[in-house]
Amino acid sequence: MTVLTAVLLLVALATVVATGARHWRVPAPSLLVVAGLAVGLLPWVPAVHVAPEVISVVVLPPLLYASAEEISWRELRPVWRPVTVLAFGLVVASAAAVAAVAARLTPLGAPMALVLGAVLASTDPVAVTALGRRLALPPRVRVLVQSESLFNDATSLVLFKVAVGTAVASGAFALPAAAGRFVELGGGGALIGAAVAGVVAFIRRKTEDPVLETVVSLVTPYAAYVLAEDLHTSGVTAVVVAGVVMGSTGHRLTNAPIRLQVHAVYATVVFLLESVVFALIGLQLPTLVRELDPAERGWPLAAGVVAVAATVVVVRLLWVFPLSAVMQFRRKDGPVSWRVPLVASWAGTRGVMPLAAALSIPLATQGGEPLPHRSLVLSLTTGVVVLTLVVQGFSLAPVVRRSGIALEPEHTAREEARARDALSRAGLRYLEQLDDLEVVPESVIVQMRRHLKADLAPEDGDAGPERPADPSGLVAAHRELRRALIGVQSRELRRLYEANEVGDATRRTIQRALDLEEAGLIG
Repeated sequence: MTVLTAVLLLVALATVVATGARHWRVPAPSLLVVAGLAVGLLPWVPAVHVAPEVISVVVLPPLLYASAEEISWRELRPVWRPVTVLAFGLVVASAAAVAAVAARLTPLGAPMALVLGAVLASTDPVAVTALGRRLALPPRVRVLVQSESLFNDATSLVLFKVAVGTAVASGAFALPAAAGRFVELGGGGALIGAAVAGVVAFIRRKTEDPVLETVVSLVTPYAAYVLAEDLHTSGVTAVVVAGVVMGSTGHRLTNAPIRLQVHAVYATVVFLLESVVFALIGLQLPTLVRELDPAERGWPLAAGVVAVAATVVVVRLLWVFPLSAVMQFRRKDGPVSWRVPLVASWAGTRGVMPLAAALSIPLATQGGEPLPHRSLVLSLTTGVVVLTLVVQGFSLAPVVRRSGIALEPEHTAREEARARDALSRAGLRYLEQLDDLEVVPESVIVQMRRHLKADLAPEDGDAGPERPADPSGLVAAHRELRRALIGVQSRELRRLYEANEVGDATRRTIQRALDLEEAGLIG
């Protein structure tokens, strides 16, 4: 079997399984991992080896960027304090706990155990975002979990680089050097990400070419990542910052047809990459286990995977619950609730990021000798990723339902209805101004006014006696007026969002509906 044939078969398998997951309403990442693992266990399937650059350079940047684009600065501001605590304190605590457990239960020495702890210390933004799309979480909880998974990578990356340097050089851990390295990686990556976002925004404002816009959007995460890595800063942080900036401003840079095209292309790319990478995680685990030394297989591996997975979950619970209690006490929310911290704790799965980090572990020490137990670290990492994706992934939806914090469909419907009413009223006010100026045929204004009043809530929907439209067929005038009204409604939607009267999900839903209508008027 050639490499090309294997890749095509993997894409086909991943696409079929991901499509089935949507049909069966089960978490796609978890089902893809199970399917990949099942295929990898077949005796006639060849060994699967993933090159580090495939995950870190090809797959990771667009998936991180897509996850970051779903978060806006406005939603990030209210949760920055708990996100900061989790991104620093919880990562360090998780790394230390995993290192201690791994050193106790597996053949890993202290330096390589610390490498494993740093690899698994942070939650994975790709897995968290993919699992969270199908859950009706309150906006604050969703943003908290997603933001933490995006920004804790800088901390774990610093720990990882320090731990790898210690293991490779057989040196000692130096806290001042680690702190300086964190500022260099995280701060430098953030500056580069913001700079790339500024350049991209400038380019997109100056062009209305759909092909160029699509290419720029696809290249943006790769540009941020590669530039940051070449300058020895954090490519992950650069992509995340660029994604958050563009997610907050990108909808104002282009027109409706281009937004729709870019969204369709990017959604296709993300779907394919997510499907393939989660299937690949399960597919390569049997190969990694077969290639271990006999002393590393069996009980050390199985016990290590289960113990490390339990450790990251327990440490997260012990960290999130007290933090949530303190926050609820400060806000004086009444009795301390267990519901939000339980969901936030259980949603912290591992995924693509730990795999990318583990694959980048050097093969040899500075002395040229093979790095001890590198294969075991990679196997333990993949095993923990598979276990958390399967156990937490399949059980997350029931946990959310039992907690009672899931948003009812009526809540979202009411917010959208209020927003659409406000947009209809803004359109009616605009029509009144045009009617006074007498710049549009009256029959067109009457027909458009009837259409807008029909969109209002039932109690406000009396459009008055119907008047027939002009039989001469003022199609062009009607089309131009409707496009002008869509512009008015888009500005009103932006005002509602900036005034915190609607959430980001509602804004995106209604803006997409307006974009589809505007695109239909072109021609």
